Amino acid sequence: MINSKQGNNTGCHLTTPILYTRELSLGYQHKQGTLLLEEGLNIQIRNGELVCLIGPNGCGKSTLMRTIAGLQKPLHGKTFISDVNLKKLAPHKYAKLLSLVLTDKINAGSLTVHDIVAIGRYPYINRFAKLNKVDHQIIDESLAKVHLEDYTHRFYNELSDGEKQRVLIAKALAQDTPLIMLDEPTAHLDLPNRVEIMNILKRLAKETCKAILLSTHELDLALQTADTIWLMNRQNPLKTGTPEDLVLNGAFEDVFHGNAFDFDKTTGSFRVVHHGKGEVYLEANELHYIWTKRALEREGYKVSHKKQTPIQVFFKNDIWEVNIFGITLKSKSIDTVLSHLRHSEYYESQKIISNTPSLDNHKIKALIS
Repeated sequence: MINSKQGNNTGCHLTTPILYTRELSLGYQHKQGTLLLEEGLNIQIRNGELVCLIGPNGCGKSTLMRTIAGLQKPLHGKTFISDVNLKKLAPHKYAKLLSLVLTDKINAGSLTVHDIVAIGRYPYINRFAKLNKVDHQIIDESLAKVHLEDYTHRFYNELSDGEKQRVLIAKALAQDTPLIMLDEPTAHLDLPNRVEIMNILKRLAKETCKAILLSTHELDLALQTADTIWLMNRQNPLKTGTPEDLVLNGAFEDVFHGNAFDFDKTTGSFRVVHHGKGEVYLEANELHYIWTKRALEREGYKVSHKKQTPIQVFFKNDIWEVNIFGITLKSKSIDTVLSHLRHSEYYESQKIISNTPSLDNHKIKALIS
């Protein structure tokens, strides 16, 4: 049976280091010299812990994953899994300590889901490659943990991308190693499948007490599911910590920044920066404030807390009120609010309003409504 604490999370206190490194340096040796990506890393993953490795393209995430997995020689330092130095590990013992889920497409031919998951048992079977009763039980358990117990006899090549990814996770579970590593497991999946895969990995870490390390570009999902984040950046050393600490101390803003977007600490998400059209004062309940603010910012306005702005928007009694040019326009939708603002921008840009003193409030209202 799989080494797990099924239905009982009290056995996983994230106290035992499963993976740890000692002064690990990684990069590449070239004729021109050494390309050093990270130096002197002393990092760890504990039992029951889900760790997400995040960073911009080209920062060295794949190199770090390969080096930790023993697929690439480090420039310096050591990696240990369950206190065993990977450098001194025989291949058949390696497969009992670490299972890998890669992004490479598998040409499975006529293999069934059961056949794929059974590959995870190869480190344990005899030289006749015959599965015993315990092996079959572990395969069934592994499929059940990823909600694929009814897919045993389905052909792997007939599954959706999300289902295929769950099969590969089941194979890693059947291998029954203390550490599971996954390279971008949510790549090429739609949003529901990305969320499901991340939730499955979070649950499995707690249920099985295994350490799980994955690389990902899904920053929003990592912030919501990871126990710990490893944050890579070519300009600075690797930073580790809980998602909340890395947000509050500004680490995410340091790594992810650009002229066209910024990282919003309050929401833990990226925000596209549009060209400014001026300030708008907004007053509404929490829900309508959030979505009206998003619309105004997308339109190019900066939402201000100062009430003395040329434009004010209020939401009350299911109606938006837009105060502009000294008049009040009412709207039942955000779309109409934006329409009022666009009309006012056009007529102001043509100097029709400011250069026509004879226009009273009724005529201005008719123009921009």
